[in-house]
Amino acid sequence: MKNLLLSKKSFLILFSLLAYYSLGGVSLFAQNMELKSPNGEIKVSLSIKDKIYYSIDYNNDALLNDCYLQLALDPEVLGENPKLAGQKRSVINENINPVVPLKYSTVNNNCNVLLLNFKGDYSVEFRVFNDGVAYRFIINKKKESIVKGEDFVINFPSDYLAHMQQPGGFKTAYEEKYTHVPTGKFVSEERKMAVLPVLLDTKKQYKILISESDVTDYPCMFLKGTASNGMRSVFPKTPLEFGEDGDRSLKILKEADYIAKTAGKRNFPWRYFVITKDDKQLLETTMTLRLAPKSELQNTSWIKPGQASWEWWNDASPYGSDVNFVSGYNLDTYKYYIDFAAKYGIRYIIMDEGWAMSTRDPYTPNPKVDVHEIIRYGKEKNVDVILWLTWLVVENNFDLFKTFKEWGVKGLKIDFMDRSDQWMVNYYERVAKEAAKNELLVDFHGSFKPSGLEYAYPNVISYEGVRGMEQMGGCYPDNSIYLPFMRNAVGPMDYTPGAMISMQPEVYKAERPNAASIGTRAYQMALFVIFESGLQMLADNPTLYYRNDDCTRFITQVPTTWDDTKVLEAKVGEYAIVAKRKGNKWFIGGMTNNNEKERTFEISLDFLNEDKPYQMTSFEDGINAGRQAMDYRKNESSVQKGEKISIKMVRNGGWAAVIE
Repeated sequence: MKNLLLSKKSFLILFSLLAYYSLGGVSLFAQNMELKSPNGEIKVSLSIKDKIYYSIDYNNDALLNDCYLQLALDPEVLGENPKLAGQKRSVINENINPVVPLKYSTVNNNCNVLLLNFKGDYSVEFRVFNDGVAYRFIINKKKESIVKGEDFVINFPSDYLAHMQQPGGFKTAYEEKYTHVPTGKFVSEERKMAVLPVLLDTKKQYKILISESDVTDYPCMFLKGTASNGMRSVFPKTPLEFGEDGDRSLKILKEADYIAKTAGKRNFPWRYFVITKDDKQLLETTMTLRLAPKSELQNTSWIKPGQASWEWWNDASPYGSDVNFVSGYNLDTYKYYIDFAAKYGIRYIIMDEGWAMSTRDPYTPNPKVDVHEIIRYGKEKNVDVILWLTWLVVENNFDLFKTFKEWGVKGLKIDFMDRSDQWMVNYYERVAKEAAKNELLVDFHGSFKPSGLEYAYPNVISYEGVRGMEQMGGCYPDNSIYLPFMRNAVGPMDYTPGAMISMQPEVYKAERPNAASIGTRAYQMALFVIFESGLQMLADNPTLYYRNDDCTRFITQVPTTWDDTKVLEAKVGEYAIVAKRKGNKWFIGGMTNNNEKERTFEISLDFLNEDKPYQMTSFEDGINAGRQAMDYRKNESSVQKGEKISIKMVRNGGWAAVIE
């Protein structure tokens, strides 16, 4: 009887303790939980202990182990000794139709959701998709929050290979070349860090792409290595005081001891992992879009993506028998560019530095250029004008948006931000919002990578944030082959393709006005199909485009938005072949690295819509293109759905086609 009484007493004590912990915060029943993708292949295992821990596996293969997340507010740390108050599971299954569709005109957004509510007025939301995982903090505080830091800490079960750009500090235009570092050797050093996105090769069949979305009123995230084969987040501090630093930027003279001062009720940026078992999926992902805020704009009919003729790369230097004027940054030259654009149906010209008398004064045009006459002449030819500006002159003259609309300008190319702290992230949003009020497009140069603003304000038509062709000899296929797998995987990219002078790397020597690119002619043409940007440049000289009319006619019919994307062949760091559809036309683009041997692929045309003959016009590397990169062959043939075609690419080569 005594033992029975003790057991009853023990049961009552145990029951009371369970009830206490369940109601008081840490539910013993909910300390460990799982969330799977809709197809059941990706699983997030959560463990709430002294921190909020999570691990990710794919078909029971461990990819990330014992990762954790914390948000340090003043004076508390969210996620430290967390007390779970409740949880809610739900499903999202919707279709999104982006205003500027870079891959698909309709994107399915399907994921399983777990919302964890904690004592202390905060939550953590996890979403698991068939191609990845995302999480974010949500706070519901009464007062303004000061964010001292955020811990995004991930750990790898074995040594991975990290593909990443490593700037020497927080001041960066995201134009560093890619480095390829074993994660065990990516150790924390004062000035060694990586910008997003970062691509991890697990050395099995899986790749993990790390980036962020819905970044607003908050700095961009950078990553550093840890001493235990992992990575952790670091963020630029909020600047408080600025000083003079020439006509393009400002020096930061004083920083706060926090990374953000922000609203007490808000969602924080999504941290996401695109997880693939086939490299093709990296080129098809739309994760930034699926996690981005909805469009803030009611009317978007005025947003017109398109191509642009650009004078800076070729130094405004048309020449030849049809150029009976002194070329340069002047009225006659810009009219020549407009005539070129009109002939080939190019929607815009960009007027880069030199259209204004001073980079500090956006209201006084250079009289040699006469921007008002150029705008008038362009309208007559159905070609619109986009003007280049420094971010600093925009900040100092924030009423210029209204003035430029009155002038008839259609967009702004804003340059040299080179920062991604909270102040600068907010600058991007202020610009996007004010530009939208005045129906102006924005192309951010000297910028960080896309992270959702382009969906909230789809007039943000592109970003640079890439090691593009303006780097001349510093832009080469061995580096650029990573762009469709990484940089373009997170959003639009203003790489400025279109070179008509092509060279192999060992003989490269060029500078403006005779600018040239590394890679074959067919490679350059293919970039227009593979690389995604709502504003796609034709970077070279109209003179050379006229002389290569067959190439120019192909390039200028390539759309900048797409209804469908099919990746046919892809291997990170080696090659990519993509088919894209706009209406009833298909385009194919292929690019490869500096491989010693010619690559050959047999591609099935089973993606074609109808069982009837199509006409295919293709451009391929010529027999001597491995040495003389200018060599190419144009072919025309009749093809049908399901037919197989052979694609050959020499080193640093390419292949491009239109099927209609």
